Amino acid sequence: RDSGTLRGHRGVWGGRASVRSSLYMAALVATRFNPAIRAFYERLLNQGKAKKVALVAAMRKLLVILNAMLRTNSPFRTASATAGA
Repeated sequence: RDSGTLRGHRGVWGGRASVRSSLYMAALVATRFNPAIRAFYERLLNQGKAKKVALVAAMRKLLVILNAMLRTNSPFRTASATAGA
C-alpha cells in the first residue's frame, strides 16, 4: 500500500485470476525446462531483478507467444520463441 512517500509491495490484480494462475504455473515450469524462457528469466535475474518480477515478465512473454500461436493457428516452436528472447 502506498502512503505519502512510502511505497509498499503491490500484487498484480488485473485480468482474470484463473488465467493469471495458469500462466504462473506455466511460467514456473518454463523457467526450468524451456531454454528460451529460461535464458530470458536468468538474464533478468542477472540484471538484478527480483525473482517474482522476472517470473511475471516470463508470464507475459508466454502470453505473447500463446497469443501469436492463436493468431497464426500454429503449434509451439522453440526456435521462434528463442528469436524473441
